[in-house]
Amino acid sequence: MIEIIKANFDIPLHREAVVDLMNTYALDSMGGGEELSDYVKTNLVSELAKRKSIHTILAFVDHKPAGLIITIEGFSTFACKPLLNIHDLIVSPNYRRRGISKLLLQKVEDIALELGCCKLTLEVLEGNSIAQSAYKTFGFDGYQLNPDMGKALFWQKKLQ
Repeated sequence: MIEIIKANFDIPLHREAVVDLMNTYALDSMGGGEELSDYVKTNLVSELAKRKSIHTILAFVDHKPAGLIITIEGFSTFACKPLLNIHDLIVSPNYRRRGISKLLLQKVEDIALELGCCKLTLEVLEGNSIAQSAYKTFGFDGYQLNPDMGKALFWQKKLQ
């Protein structure tokens, strides 16, 4: 049985699942290949819980943690409406190819519609063709305002 639910950080199993699944993601080559720091493991859930604009969704298979999606509310100035950015999406290797990512994405879309969002956004690595395929199947595509200017690029500047 697959269950997709919003995380309740008052439930120890949910807290543990978030940290364990994020660590699984971090250890994967698509997540950087390095374990989460002790600081992150200790503080991630309490920091997520402080932020009402973050939505954390868990997938359980037969009551075992199988997947996680973390989204962050943003705002589209062009549409003058909120948007929901998918920041992290992980399905544990033992539970892949069961449609869990699609179920997680559908739950996020439902939340976005409830919030009145104009769109969902996400970043995906160029080399992650499996994730790209899943996202395209769900209706995602590259972002552009004017085809003559090309697709948007996602950049970062680390501060710490």
